[in-house]
This record gives sequence, structure tokens and C-alpha cells, in this order.
Amino acid sequence: MIRGVFVALLLIALACDSLPGKPTDADRFVAPEAILDFDTLYAQNCSGCHGAEGRFGSARPLNDPLYLAIAPDSAIQTAIGAGIDGTPMPAFAIDEGGMLTDAQVTALLHGLRANWGTSTGSRGLPAYHATQAGNAARGATAFGVFCAECHGADGRGGEHGGSVVDSSFLALVSDQGLRSAVIAGREDLGMPGYAGYVEGRAMSEREIADVVAWLIAQRARYPGQPHAATAPPAAREGTH
Repeated sequence: MIRGVFVALLLIALACDSLPGKPTDADRFVAPEAILDFDTLYAQNCSGCHGAEGRFGSARPLNDPLYLAIAPDSAIQTAIGAGIDGTPMPAFAIDEGGMLTDAQVTALLHGLRANWGTSTGSRGLPAYHATQAGNAARGATAFGVFCAECHGADGRGGEHGGSVVDSSFLALVSDQGLRSAVIAGREDLGMPGYAGYVEGRAMSEREIADVVAWLIAQRARYPGQPHAATAPPAAREGTH
């Protein structure tokens, strides 16, 4: 009899677990601050600008082993947490006005490395931060050698690349963003990295710094198109 009661209770318990409408573990509510899954965090916070798979977004690709090889953890973590002043990159850390905990910012950093990084390290690659001051005059010459074929001799665009001296573009990209673009390129858009502009000749540290200095020198002091002046309406004849 006892055994029969036990079996009946067991069947009732199993039946409860299969009731229609009962949520599965995957359907249960998870507090936003408890989410540490990289795919979820990336989709919710990063994919809108950097692309669903880390490519083909309006911002630089994060699915880029070369960029991840040169960028130190501290730079990526700071960019995610505190944002980048003067650019569209916002701050995501709670302490900076965002919605992500420190653990979530770290989860994004580790997820980028694990999913899209490389284990080769940065040995032999250009430094992420400039190691020497660039010279804009020399940069004009270096730009002609490495960049003009795609972006035009004056940087205003060519057959294979758009303008890199557009005032709005230069107003919205940081100096470091320009350096990262020169080094890592935009492989998702067909722009190679520092070693692919001229066959058999990689850009040197000085040439990278000089091209970046030339690009910075092209920034307009007051970017944007001012409104055209409107002439006052002509005075009607006979009025004062």
C-alpha cells in the first residue's frame, strides 16, 4: 500500500512537470544584470553598430583578429565601459551611466577574444598606441604611396575607396580610431591592413604615425555645412 501511494505521488509530480504552459528553464526570467552569455550581451549591446557577426556594421569590425591582436585588454575594456569621447561609441558601464555591470563588460572582452581573436599575440605588429609623433608633411607623401590608389591623391575618394577627409567622418572618429583603421584596415569592406597596401612592403611605425598626422590635419575646425544666408525680402515699391 505504501509503495502504491509513493508511485502515485511520483506520477503526480511528473505530470506537474509536463503541464501545458509551464515555462522551460530557457523560458524563465533572468535579471538583466545576471546575463553573462557573450552572444546575448553582444547582440543586445554591440551588434547594432559593429554588425551581427562582428562585421559589416557602421563601426569598425570587432571580428578582426589583427585589431584584437594589437588592442590591449585595457583599451577594449575602457572603450566598452566608458565609451570614447567625441565619437558615437557610448559608455555601457553602470558607473558611467550605462546598463552593464563590470562582470558583463569583462564577459564581452573575454568573448571577443575567445570568439574572434587569435593566440599569436602582438609580437612584431605595430603598436596600438603611437610610439612616436607623426609629421603631416611626410604623411602626405606616405598617403600617396599607400592610400591614394583607393582613396584618391587628395583623399576625397577614388575608384576603390571613399573619402577619408570628409569633415563629418573626421569629426566623429578619434585619433586612435584613425590609427586603428590605418593598421587594421576594414577587411569586411575590402580595405587591407598596414601590410597589404603595397605588395611586399608593410608600413613602418613612422609611416603609420605620419599618415595619421596628415589625416588629423585635414579636420575642419568647425565641421558641418553652415546654413546658407537668406537674403532679406525686397522692399515693396512704395512702402517705407
